[in-house]
Amino acid sequence: MPTKNHTEQKIPSGLFNALGNPVRLKILSIISETKRPLHIKAVAKTLEMDYGAVYRHVDTLKKAGLLQVFEVGRSRVLAPLHAEILSQIFVLAQQIKPE
Repeated sequence: MPTKNHTEQKIPSGLFNALGNPVRLKILSIISETKRPLHIKAVAKTLEMDYGAVYRHVDTLKKAGLLQVFEVGRSRVLAPLHAEILSQIFVLAQQIKPE
């Protein structure tokens, strides 16, 4: 039976939804590995995906608070938010082994 504290706590389902997609995890991994913001076109090229498809994934990640999008002229560049936390999430995920 859930405790009162558990029911009062909001579970960040949008965050877990964003992290639950392999493409979005790859996007986070790519932008987390660089020291400077990356253009969405560069990410799309790396993933060998259409710009529009990548942009839809980026929008989900942005809404989840995992990355930020900067508009530079007509271009959009991506940078991770909470890079240290993302790094820790990737490390922890490696430690959890499915049976």
